[in-house]
Amino acid sequence: MDDRTGQQPGLFASVSGLARNAIGLVISRIELAAVELGEVRGQLLKLLLVGALGVLAVWFALAYWSLLIVMLAWPKMGWTILAVLGAVFTLAALLLFRRAQSMLREDKLSMPATMAELRSDRDALL
Repeated sequence: MDDRTGQQPGLFASVSGLARNAIGLVISRIELAAVELGEVRGQLLKLLLVGALGVLAVWFALAYWSLLIVMLAWPKMGWTILAVLGAVFTLAALLLFRRAQSMLREDKLSMPATMAELRSDRDALL
């Protein structure tokens, strides 16, 4: 039996085993990413729904309260009530945008487990 032919089946078996393991690793990472993407999608949909309903409620509230304040203050303040309300609404908008940013900083839309596994795979391969 030739040494070369004796090594061929062992080398082929090793390469095919390595390929099977690599494919299994890729499949498991894809499955993990799919699970986390499903969770992220659910959180994103909740955030969008709450945000849309909040915006709608804010618009109605602002419209009615603004109208009431303008009607009550117009005889004494005139047009300056409009400037005061503009300043108040600008401040409220800034506070709301800061709250939205803090919600996004909580990392509910990230995929920490998938990213950690991909980093460990990269480190193991390199």
